Formats: sequence, structure tokens, C-alpha cells
Amino acid sequence: MKIFSGWRRFVFCLPLVFLLTHLLSVTELHKNPEMEETHKQLNKKFDHLVFGPAAGQGLSNRLQCEGTKALNRTHSSNSRSGVDGSITFVTVFTIYNSSLNNVDDKSSNTIVGNASYNKVGRSMAVLNVFINFIQVAMPQSKVIILTDPISDLSVHRNGVSVYPIQGEYSRDKLMLQRIRSYITFLETRLQMLSQKPRIITHYIFTDSDMAVVDDLGKIFHEQPDFHLALTFRNNKAQPLNSGFIAVRGTPDAILRAKLFLQEVLKIYTSKYMSASRMLGDQLALAWVVKSKPNFDTSRFAKALAFSEDIGGTSVLFLPCALYNWTPPEGAGQFHGMPLDVKVVHFKGSRKRLMLEAWNFYSSSPDIEDMLCLILGSGRTKYDF
Repeated sequence: MKIFSGWRRFVFCLPLVFLLTHLLSVTELHKNPEMEETHKQLNKKFDHLVFGPAAGQGLSNRLQCEGTKALNRTHSSNSRSGVDGSITFVTVFTIYNSSLNNVDDKSSNTIVGNASYNKVGRSMAVLNVFINFIQVAMPQSKVIILTDPISDLSVHRNGVSVYPIQGEYSRDKLMLQRIRSYITFLETRLQMLSQKPRIITHYIFTDSDMAVVDDLGKIFHEQPDFHLALTFRNNKAQPLNSGFIAVRGTPDAILRAKLFLQEVLKIYTSKYMSASRMLGDQLALAWVVKSKPNFDTSRFAKALAFSEDIGGTSVLFLPCALYNWTPPEGAGQFHGMPLDVKVVHFKGSRKRLMLEAWNFYSSSPDIEDMLCLILGSGRTKYDF
């Protein structure tokens, strides 16, 4: 009995011992300014790119870089090969009133290189860099920004226009609204073509945190039969990413794409409203595609393009590894970067890397390939 009694007293005193040790450590830290400064520096987040060895060296199916020069790409990301003016990029973007109210709040500012951004400034900087990349890779293409009519959005750029569409643009419903905006936009294109046939314009719907680094017009030239293109990855629950959707500009293709997205919207609102803030659209996309009888989902495991008829719509499936590649969050990008990436998707906090990469790329004549710059990023964690 005495042994158990002593053990209980020991366990009871443990929290007190840890508390006293912590208090002594904090007291010592405040007594020593140099130690406190060192502690702050260790916890300070980087505000600039940190370069490390590029992953994938020696692997034949991965990008090989010598500094910022690509050794085995078939097309350089700064080749400015895009001379086809038949491509229009479409993105949904809005500014929230709550962000405007905090426009002078310095406490939420983020430093990227030599620039300091508040919440609105960060969003606008990402949008402008999105446009910059398109205008470098495909200088003849245009950009249309679908937005909330009450959003005070003004973008004065050549080849860029703002198209207001009524809807619900709250954060919780933005992914849902994005599909609705795409459908409305396609309906307007159909009306225009019915009233006055014109030169065919193909549309690529993308998130605004993407960097186009190669000419995407080849999709429509080399794959002449599809109506709509989606990007896929080897992910059982979410094999399709909605950040990139290409639509051929013929009346039939626009109609089929609109009907396909209407079916996605129907499934979204009936099955996945609990995921309306995020992922609901991707889950709905996967449901519509997988609902086709005998659809072979094993093809998502290989990064090879393929086509399939889904409810009367000819869908081209493009691998995310090339058309929607996301740098893993951290240095080295694991096993490297796939060859000939055409679109880089800077999801979430990676938007900082998007801004930093553009700043380096546009200001230094020594950087020959944007992808080598991104591949060599040694940032261990983004903080945007």
C-alpha cells in the first residue's frame, strides 16, 4: 500500500515540475535579450526564395536542370511560342467587402521580396501574375474575368476584360458559383454564335492561381474531336481537378460542354452541398464521369491522355502531371517535376511561390526556364 501511495504522490507532482521548468525557461529568455532575438530569428518565416538541389536528378522521366536552364525540355517555358489568337482564358475572381474594410490593416500584411501586400493586394497580385504568365506564354490570347457585379474590380490590361455575372459569390458558395458562372458564360457564347457566326474561339477555364508556361493551343490542334477537356490525377476519391477545363469553340462543343456542366451542377447541389466551400465540384465531376457504365477508372493511374464519351459529350482527359501540376508543399518536389509541364497550379499557400517565381523570372536575364526556378525552390513551408 505504501508503494502505491508514493507512486500517486509522484504522478501528482509531475505537472508541477513541468510548469516550474517552463516558467524558469521563459524567465531566463526574457532576462537574456540576445537569446530572445535568436529565438525570434529561428521562428521567423522566410520572405524570399531559398534555393536547394533540384529533385529528380538522373531520372529520365523528370526535368533535368543546370541552375535555371532546362536540359531536357522539348519546349522552353519562355519560348513565347503562342501566336494563336483563338484561345481565351476565363477565370472567376471577386473581392470580398470584408477584405476591403481591412485594406488599411497592417497587421495582416505579407512581405514577398521587396513588396508588402494586404489581403486585397495579395489577391490582386496573384491575378496580375496569372495574366503575366499567359501573356508571356501565349501573347495573342485573351483573358476574361467573371466576377460579382458588386465587386469593385478594375483591371486595366491589354487583352483583359471583366465580365460581371449575377450570383452568390460568398466564400462558402464560390465553387458552386464558379460552375454557374461557367454555364452562364457558355450560354452567352452560344447566343453570340447563333446571332452572328464568327471566327472560332476556344476557351480554357482556369483558377487564377495558375501559371501557363507553354502554348496550350496545341490541345485543340492535336486533339480535334473533343468537346470538353478535364485534368485527372491518380486519386481515388478526387481523380478530377476542376481548376482547368478546356472547351472547344464550336457551337456543338459549347452546347455539349454546357449540358455536361449542368449535370455536374445538378449532382453538386443534390449530393455534395456539405462540401460546397471546397471539393464539392470535384466530387460532382467524378460522380458524373464514373456514372458512365463500364468506365475504366484504372486509366487515372497512368499519366496518359485519353478520350471518353460521357452522356453525349466527348471528354478529353489530360494528365494533371502536365496540364495542372502542383508543387508539393516543401522543398525538392519529392521525385522531381514531370517533363514538359505546361501549367503549374499554385494551390493554397503556394501562391507566395507563384509571386516570388514571377518576380525572379521577370527581373533576371539569367533565368532561362521558369520550371527550373520552381523546381529548385528550397522553401520548406509556404506561409501565404
